[in-house]
Amino acid sequence: MEVNNFDIILPMLSFNNSDEFYYLQILQRKKENKQLGSNSRVIRNYYIKSTDYLLKRKDEIIDICKIFNARASLRLNKRSFEKVAFKAIQNIANSISNKEFGFCMKSYDRACGQGHIETKAKWILDIDEIGRSTNEMILFIENECQPIGTKFIKIIPSKNGMHLITYPFNVIEFKKRYTDIEIHKDNPTNLYIP
Repeated sequence: MEVNNFDIILPMLSFNNSDEFYYLQILQRKKENKQLGSNSRVIRNYYIKSTDYLLKRKDEIIDICKIFNARASLRLNKRSFEKVAFKAIQNIANSISNKEFGFCMKSYDRACGQGHIETKAKWILDIDEIGRSTNEMILFIENECQPIGTKFIKIIPSKNGMHLITYPFNVIEFKKRYTDIEIHKDNPTNLYIP
């Protein structure tokens, strides 16, 4: 079952200046590629600077995913080119001081994954069950988890379930009721899975 979330995710993206971007990775996972030595392998990274930039690369992204049996994952919290550049320099300096020279080439992409610039971040609740009722969960988050009010953003389908996208909330009450749901505070969601 192909998962194509371009139409769902594109309206969620906003671009206010040339310093902002979204981080997209095409990843092969061991779960779908048993021959991999590690849990995942990065095939390609994209730094999405505009909706047009992403749309122009849509067919290329889909083709690469199909060729490598990989998935395109997008972090919904924006990054800053400036902050990532400074973090990359720090990562390089740390790698050099630890004599881990092989990590220097990965420092920029590692920096992309180490922080966002959103004042109101987007969280992902990973629901690994197709057909699980989310309405009750959304109402619980909005009415029982501080701050009270609208926190639901969108539901994004995955292979075996969905990602419920929300704004941050106090997780203590949520975890008492939904012990099996993982909350990711800055992880990628599925843009495309072949």
